[in-house]
Amino acid sequence: MKTLLILEGGGLRGIYTAGVLDTFMKNKIKVDTVIGVSAGALFGINYLSNQRGRVIRYNLDNLKNKNYMGISSLIRTGNIMNKDFCFDKLIYETDPFDFDTFNKSKTDFYCVVTNVVTGKPEYIKIDDIENQLEYLRASGSMPVVSRIVHIKGKEYLDGGISDSVPIKWGLKNGYKKIIVVETRPKDYRKKKHNNFLFKRFYKNYPKFVETYSNRYNVYNKTKEYIESLEEEKRVFVIRPSELVKISRIEKNKDKIQEMYRLGMRDANNKLKDLKKYLK
Repeated sequence: MKTLLILEGGGLRGIYTAGVLDTFMKNKIKVDTVIGVSAGALFGINYLSNQRGRVIRYNLDNLKNKNYMGISSLIRTGNIMNKDFCFDKLIYETDPFDFDTFNKSKTDFYCVVTNVVTGKPEYIKIDDIENQLEYLRASGSMPVVSRIVHIKGKEYLDGGISDSVPIKWGLKNGYKKIIVVETRPKDYRKKKHNNFLFKRFYKNYPKFVETYSNRYNVYNKTKEYIESLEEEKRVFVIRPSELVKISRIEKNKDKIQEMYRLGMRDANNKLKDLKKYLK
């Protein structure tokens, strides 16, 4: 029976997911396929490379590094997440990513990107990770504070804009056991925002603007759908059991550690039920 692990994004809220995945690695929880969105993809690759503790380590180590992520990078490079540091120096030198273990993993890995021309999600299988890093970067590139990522003649940004939690993709592809890791508490719902700035910024991409404008509605319906599937025991959900007020580019060390520890605690508390569900 095919098993799928879905990882929601949310910038540094995704450090919660890192705590969950580190608990999975420690307890040898395995799945057939992982699909990550935005930070869920960027942090989720470490699950396949079996590098427990790497995500929390490099985030804390680079908290004050102006070459990592933040306003300084945005001003200098046009990207709030520094391309040269995050997708070169960090993974090859500062805190090396284990490409060999990732490539040898029997687990398939997908990331979600949003095509800014069509406004639609695309689900990219990562089977040659060193040559597909741009897809991961695109998945985590937040609109307005990131430049559009160009790959093979297409233009991409944050996968969370078009499909924040790809539950329908999982069901459509025949997965019978699905674990969903969310980064917001159960009662969270998105609100409709004034999209004036966004419309001006992406005036040449009307379908992308349309997708973004309706994102709150699609997201809320997806949350409700997942909750209905959860009640039917068709999916297993791990989500923050309490609210930690943490921003997408959080610089507070204590909040980051709190979110990470919450992920570990929630995963540990659900471990027995998860193993039962997977059986």
